[in-house]
Amino acid sequence: MIVRTGLAVLDREGLDALTMRRVARELDTGPASLYVYVAHREDLMAAMLDEALARVPLTAQGTWREQLHALVAAAVEAMGRHEGLAAVALGAIPTGDNALLILDRMLGLLKQGGLDDVTAAWAVDLLHLHMAAAAAEHSARVARGGDEGGAVAAADRRYAALPADRYPMIAAMRPALFSSGDRDAWGLDVLLNGILGTPAR
Repeated sequence: MIVRTGLAVLDREGLDALTMRRVARELDTGPASLYVYVAHREDLMAAMLDEALARVPLTAQGTWREQLHALVAAAVEAMGRHEGLAAVALGAIPTGDNALLILDRMLGLLKQGGLDDVTAAWAVDLLHLHMAAAAAEHSARVARGGDEGGAVAAADRRYAALPADRYPMIAAMRPALFSSGDRDAWGLDVLLNGILGTPAR
């Protein structure tokens, strides 16, 4: 109940409003009663992150790469929909029940891809960083109102106005810089191809 209330406060009022006192007030109790269950705000946020990850389906359809793509996309979406939770993931080793289920599934999929144990273990560290960073970017867009198209258009106008003599590569490659496509899927493929071709030493 404390964790779900924390998520509700976070989503409704934002990260700055998420305090132990605010959550306690929502539960009609005092902050001291929360400390029986969570040590501090960071502990609460870690539990909130794991609760958010409960939404990630552990699918078993498609090739191992397709399943990994779906798993990563779902984890990014689950973390990114709540302001500030991706930052918690960036600085932590997964230890919550739901995070461990995702970790276990990722290891299994990487082993299906033919990786040795050490390479698979190192790969999940790299993929965890990728997911947390992508989720942080998504969360930042949501916090700004989700107008990604407007931000891209504004950046495109700024780049178009740059003097070509000072920024020759940006001027020449502006269409490519703003080209459309599934960059998230491409980025994950880049990582996976690199992981497959680079055994851990």
